[in-house]
Amino acid sequence: MSNYIDQAFVTEYSAIVHQAYQSHGSKMRHTVRLQEKVEGAKCVFQKIGKGAAGKKTRHGNVPLMNLNHSSVSCTLSDWYAAEYVDKLDELKDKLDEKKVAADAGAWALGRKIDELLITRLDGASNVVAEDTSGLTKDKILQAFGTLNAGDVPDDGNRFAVVGPHQWNELLNIQEFKSSDYAGDQYAWLKGTESRTWLGITWMFHTGLPLADGARSCFIYHKNSLGLAEGQQVQAFVDWVPEKAAHLVDHMLSAGACLIDPDGVVEIKCDDDATIE
Repeated sequence: MSNYIDQAFVTEYSAIVHQAYQSHGSKMRHTVRLQEKVEGAKCVFQKIGKGAAGKKTRHGNVPLMNLNHSSVSCTLSDWYAAEYVDKLDELKDKLDEKKVAADAGAWALGRKIDELLITRLDGASNVVAEDTSGLTKDKILQAFGTLNAGDVPDDGNRFAVVGPHQWNELLNIQEFKSSDYAGDQYAWLKGTESRTWLGITWMFHTGLPLADGARSCFIYHKNSLGLAEGQQVQAFVDWVPEKAAHLVDHMLSAGACLIDPDGVVEIKCDDDATIE
């Protein structure tokens, strides 16, 4: 009996974890190029350069664009988030221990996904480096202009992540405050603070880099970042006799890469700037 695991417990728990990851996990997973069910340790994202049209003379050959083809390799790593669920706690605790542990594991893996993506964003070459002031409208318009000058598509697939302090600064900008609520458009943002302004979907995130009091915020196009998943989050349950508990292990195989640096702009902000 020591190796016996209630099958209903395993099935229910796995379903809860998957739902929690999809609903409350990563904020950024759906804002990048996503390749699922990757086999092997690497995934290659293809990148194609810009084309240009030309004239054709009468009876002449049609002009070729000679598109530049390149690729970016993404290495996958394995990530785990484990927790013991004590058998007696399940009986005497008014809390649903399975759901508590399921949410904690799912959110941990969701934060890991965002951490992988933010690390790649932090390698952006386009930087608004004025870090002695907060997130101002002038900085945003400068970053907006950088994307436009680089021919980054303005097609509804531009996203921005800012820190909590910068979010409060944005709410002081009238155009932002009165902008559309992005949660109505994107299911994974429902119940969170988000806005669409300047054709950019804005989200606040607590995991952005902070160095010497300067917070790095990012505006990026969906196709500039890649996320590869060999396996979505799964939960495995084992009975551990020595612990008199189920060991629930959440696991995920994933990796991220920066596909096109021109599609990312970093904005450095004083994280302690006075909000007027």
